[in-house]
Amino acid sequence: MNDMTVISNDRLPAGWKRVPLKHNLRRLSDKFPKGGKVMALENIESWTGRAIETASTFEGEGVAFKKGDILFGKLRPYLAKVHLTETDGEAVGDLWALRHQKHVDPCFAAYQLLEPGFIDRVNGSTTGAKMPRAEWGFVGSIKVPTPPLEEQTAIAIFLDRETARIDGLIKKKGRFIELLKEKRAALITHAVTKGIDAGVPMKDSGQDWLGQIPEHWDTVPPTALFTESKERAHEGDQMLSATQKYGVIPLEEFEALEQRQVTMAVTNLDKRKHTEIGDFVISMRSMDGGLERARAVGSVRSSYSVLRCGPEVEGRFFGYLLKSSLYIQALRLTTSFIRDGQDMNFSHFRKVKLPRVPVDEQIRIADHIDRETARIDGLVAKTDRSIELLKEKRSTLITAAVTGKIDVRNAA
Repeated sequence: MNDMTVISNDRLPAGWKRVPLKHNLRRLSDKFPKGGKVMALENIESWTGRAIETASTFEGEGVAFKKGDILFGKLRPYLAKVHLTETDGEAVGDLWALRHQKHVDPCFAAYQLLEPGFIDRVNGSTTGAKMPRAEWGFVGSIKVPTPPLEEQTAIAIFLDRETARIDGLIKKKGRFIELLKEKRAALITHAVTKGIDAGVPMKDSGQDWLGQIPEHWDTVPPTALFTESKERAHEGDQMLSATQKYGVIPLEEFEALEQRQVTMAVTNLDKRKHTEIGDFVISMRSMDGGLERARAVGSVRSSYSVLRCGPEVEGRFFGYLLKSSLYIQALRLTTSFIRDGQDMNFSHFRKVKLPRVPVDEQIRIADHIDRETARIDGLVAKTDRSIELLKEKRSTLITAAVTGKIDVRNAA
């Protein structure tokens, strides 16, 4: 990249032209009968160089394309889905099949369609309330900077190499995040089922999901630690939402965090259950993500079970325990509701015996988990940010190369 020449002005380099996209790419319309090989939009990954993912096949009627043609998603959520094909086939759904003209390098054209400024213009032109789509009449008329064919090829070679390098770094960082999350989960599971005191004598818990536990711990029925609260909602109670991501929080807060509106219940409002801060809530999602702890006072659905903590419960410790992978697996074994449609409730919760741990030790374990997970979460956030910066760098590099802001011929 040190051999690149930066072009400082907004004018196109010598020999470049600004032409409508339809002069470079022709939209295909030849139909194939049902039963051919089909590229389905929902299975296509964004093209990131000359190597592409193989799309699924199914029975359908689509537009025929040849190897080297470009598939472009015209539906707004998929506008950045650009696929340089390596085989013949058919495109169905919200895909355009585009064929490059003789004066155009197909690889360069694919990068041109990935250029953020181009995508923004297409995105701004989409029509339709629920599923906004682009129109070829507008997209084909967008003028794009087009260099001579030889320079297009040089740009494509340069971008193939540089984006592959960036994508390799992104993949490594993504794997690092996965490993950090696995370490986080393992740390929590070990701490809440084995404790944090190395060398402490262990004994068999008698529970398959717990295995060995510290000798001074016991296992007890959940009713020895929690009671089910059936207290009805108080007048003025705010509606709470039981979420795996944030815990049990006000519905308004959840909508703000997720930037979407949730359909509110309009029936059985008088049967909603009052919830205090620190209570635990069993919902249908508990089978997948464990029990959630309430972060606010309010009310939850009548179908949910509300658990009130006893004096031997430190909320943070059990907050980690009741969302640990081992506990979730044990909870799943208590119910057949997938088959018979029953809700997950207190009757399932009480079937899984829990460890009884001295409260002061629960506090020490929770402090340890808080400290260690905060460190891991900090690394995850830092790595996430570095991935975003790499993606921004990738986009900026594509923009600079395909719009003539940098001369990459020597670099290529």
